[in-house]
Amino acid sequence: QVQLVESGGGLVQAGGSLRLSCVASGRFFSSYGMGWFRQAPGKEREFVAAINWSGGTIAYADSVKGRFTISRDNTENTVYLQMNGLKPEDTAHYYCSASQIDRGLMKLARGYDYWGQGTQVTVSS
Repeated sequence: QVQLVESGGGLVQAGGSLRLSCVASGRFFSSYGMGWFRQAPGKEREFVAAINWSGGTIAYADSVKGRFTISRDNTENTVYLQMNGLKPEDTAHYYCSASQIDRGLMKLARGYDYWGQGTQVTVSS
């Protein structure tokens, strides 16, 4: 069982920045694909960004491309989401996810095996 713990959320003004962190338990983090998803009230969970085990493959949702950066530190069992140029529409609960197997589904929630509890990001206008 893998536990994921997110941190770094908060309240920020439009145009501001936040960095989310997700720490994973266990010895096999370096082999996991990792993703960030978000869910706003009344909306479905949506893909934000993903990174494969080596960091060699990265994907972003069109809505965050150029503003958000995903990265990972396998020595620290941590994946990051640097969010710049935040907009009110980025307001959501952000979830970290881990995939033990590369299913080729890094942009889909069903491609992941484990989920954190999430961290709230609120962007004021």
